[in-house]
Amino acid sequence: MPVAIVTGAGQRVGLAVARALLEDGFDAVLCAHRSRASAEELAAEFRARGRAVVVEGTDLADGGAVDALAARIREQHQQVHLLVHNAGVFEEAPFGTITRAQYARMQAINVEAPFFLTQGLLAPLRAAGDALVVHVTDITADRPISRHAHYSMSKAALAMLTRALTVELGPTVRVCSVAPGYVAFPEGWNEERRERLLQRVPLRRVGAPDDVAQAILFLWRAKYVNGLELPVDGGRQVVL
Repeated sequence: MPVAIVTGAGQRVGLAVARALLEDGFDAVLCAHRSRASAEELAAEFRARGRAVVVEGTDLADGGAVDALAARIREQHQQVHLLVHNAGVFEEAPFGTITRAQYARMQAINVEAPFFLTQGLLAPLRAAGDALVVHVTDITADRPISRHAHYSMSKAALAMLTRALTVELGPTVRVCSVAPGYVAFPEGWNEERRERLLQRVPLRRVGAPDDVAQAILFLWRAKYVNGLELPVDGGRQVVL
């Protein structure tokens, strides 16, 4: 069985990605921290179907914990075929109020964890012969919105990491990203705000976490696709 690693696998987009990959035939390491209980439920469901699924409760804001996670995965798996960096912090705050601690945590989880976890898993990724790393970015990496400066910066850095690793990790490791739009609205966004934002989406509707999961499966199957930053946003990226 091919092996997939999914971070942030216990809720929302990450949970949908984890389920889709398990349904598609992967064994998996599901990384979840605060949402570990739902990841464990998913793992139990697929273990009952004969699949090898491990749940890791790592705090990705802790660099040492990220390194330890990579070491445990290397011990368990000589090959890693698909690495999905989905875990991320989303936080709304006016620029003038963002503290150094908020900024540091945002960059640690959204950028540094993908950087160093991929670095720590290079050996099993290369051993797979045709591995894929996927970064889950955001349309705000290119189209920032007010009150999210530290978030948009982190996703822009992750998009650049996609390009940098595409250049460096071939020919045995492909690197792509998916950039979701409105597939899972943050809690607390009222109906008026949601409707206003959807007016800028040509499809005029919200997507679903599984739309991101299906995009990742497409990238996995499209073996000559490399370095692609794939919007999953209903066409939002073409609207001024």
